[in-house]
Amino acid sequence: MDRIKLVCPCLLGVEGLVADELRAMEAQNVEPQNGRVLFEGDASLLARANLGSRYSERVLVQMGSFSARTFEELFQGVKGLPWERWIGEKDIFPVKGRSLSSKLSSVPDCQSIIKKAIVERLKQKYHVSWFEETGTLYQVQFLILKDQVNVMIDTSGPGLHKRGYRANSTEAPIKETLAAAMAHLSRVRADGNVVDPFCGSGTILIESALYALNIAPGLRRSFAAENWDQIDPKVWQGEKERAQDLVRRDAQFQGFGYDIDGAAVSLALANAKKAGVIGNIRAEKRDIRDFQTMTDRGYVICNPPYGERLLDVQQAEEIYKVMGQVFERKPRWSYSIISPDETFEECFGRKADRRRKLYNGMIKCQLYLYFK
Repeated sequence: MDRIKLVCPCLLGVEGLVADELRAMEAQNVEPQNGRVLFEGDASLLARANLGSRYSERVLVQMGSFSARTFEELFQGVKGLPWERWIGEKDIFPVKGRSLSSKLSSVPDCQSIIKKAIVERLKQKYHVSWFEETGTLYQVQFLILKDQVNVMIDTSGPGLHKRGYRANSTEAPIKETLAAAMAHLSRVRADGNVVDPFCGSGTILIESALYALNIAPGLRRSFAAENWDQIDPKVWQGEKERAQDLVRRDAQFQGFGYDIDGAAVSLALANAKKAGVIGNIRAEKRDIRDFQTMTDRGYVICNPPYGERLLDVQQAEEIYKVMGQVFERKPRWSYSIISPDETFEECFGRKADRRRKLYNGMIKCQLYLYFK
């Protein structure tokens, strides 16, 4: 297969991390933009990015980009793209998308016109008058931003944050892709000890373990493009074997999780088992007030409960004060804490050594990094 133009949408704030990991996968022409990264590669890279991207939300084939302020311009722009390269005459191709700050603001109308344009293109190519749509799924996506249209086909299926280990979660989970980014920004090592004193369903611990052991996050799930005729099944098999070969089987990583909710602790251990990292993770019921560093080196990475999420603001600020008391300055220990609360440093009792703006879903947060 020839080179394919691809795009990885991602959470705001992690575009640089996505770009770096794609370059490490040997992607070509990598171009980070707001909330997404453009790149190029072959079918093997398409599979590799799906299996191995820790921070992306999905992998899309970039069909084309053009400006459109009228429905006619939208229709002609979409009709001019080579849909027959991917979609066969029996395949299913639903359309969904978003329109932001654009003249063409009605999403249902845009969906209808894009669908019609694809149908008209394929009618001409396949010389048929209608499409039964009983075959393989090719989910078409569009984004219209400031009158610029991007049209894509999703290769992932469920979002890449759905690794397959978290069927159940506690009340306010952190997204897996964000937890992975926190592990990276905390510089977790293969022999590191990570502690999450608010472990909930275990996402930060599990993503830290996957990162430290270099386990591809997509190894335990399937992807939409595995069913596509254009990609030889041997490509997927080869990439899965490549990912298995890259696992650090001798890594000495240990994760320690604590939570005041015993059910959350049980869930964290169950999820760690599903993720294949139960041998590297321990968890028990414990209050933040009882926190203490048990080893001579380690990383605390956590997503404490906060006002918008689980507690009232006063309760959340009380927890931050306790954290400031028990997270003592200690050589070879670092603390990475994500919070949307602008008063966090004040409550915690000291300024962060570094701050990084990140988004937990739609909630704007800061990652407060303490390492001195």
